[in-house]
Amino acid sequence: MSRHSTLFSAAILTASLSIASAGGAEPMGSGLVSMPSPYSVGETLDRVTTAAAALDFGVAARINHAQAAQKVGLELRPTEVLLVGNPRGGTALMLCAQTVAIDLPVKFLAYQDAAGQVWLTYNDPAYLMSRHNASGCNEAFAKAGGALKMIAMNALK
Repeated sequence: MSRHSTLFSAAILTASLSIASAGGAEPMGSGLVSMPSPYSVGETLDRVTTAAAALDFGVAARINHAQAAQKVGLELRPTEVLLVGNPRGGTALMLCAQTVAIDLPVKFLAYQDAAGQVWLTYNDPAYLMSRHNASGCNEAFAKAGGALKMIAMNALK
């Protein structure tokens, strides 16, 4: 490897790491969709709950990681995960590739970064389709992607 290509590789790695650590910016290829939220972590997920219910998604669980950390004497910025599901949509995905069940129900993560910005993040169904080799199922995964995007956009209005 030439000195020029080594320096170029180092510059790309440095840029990638700085983007990935910028809070909310996800590493390329991570399969995550992140959007800034103007609300607190708790209110963001309350709004996701409402937006999800409007599309017939039920809440399976809500996990407050910061609260759990506090119970063991550790400190974590506000970080919560909401698991929501729609059996009709989820089953369609599992019929394409049963291993997608490991990624269901759908998870919405709301967290506050070091700069105080709250982010709403979820797995991109297109990434999951690739991850689980679900060929021939574009329509089902596209429909799921549209639903998740609608939930997120409505929650952040």
